Amino acid sequence: MTGNYGHSIKNDYRQYMNAILYVTKTGCQWSMLPNDFPKYTAVKSFFRRLRVKGIWEIINADIVELARVSLGRQATPTYGLIDSQSVKTTGAADEKGIDGGKKQKAANVT
Repeated sequence: MTGNYGHSIKNDYRQYMNAILYVTKTGCQWSMLPNDFPKYTAVKSFFRRLRVKGIWEIINADIVELARVSLGRQATPTYGLIDSQSVKTTGAADEKGIDGGKKQKAANVT
């Protein structure tokens, strides 16, 4: 299958994915993509369409399953553990702190 310019759409998708991975790895802005990639507006649009359709979540779930199977585990976990150190809790009701601007204790910060 070819696109409007006579080149393979599969290669376009690969270039879009490479550009998205470049942005993810380097943290650069979309508009700062090197000229080796397609126009940043097209790449950004492609990324957003996949996000809206939920494709990134599907890809992530598939990669996790493949990794688990390659390690000799079941594709999906049978149980999970939640460590109290990794769970955010709500703050205490009578929380007090220092207001750095006023250099005094703030009463009942909520």
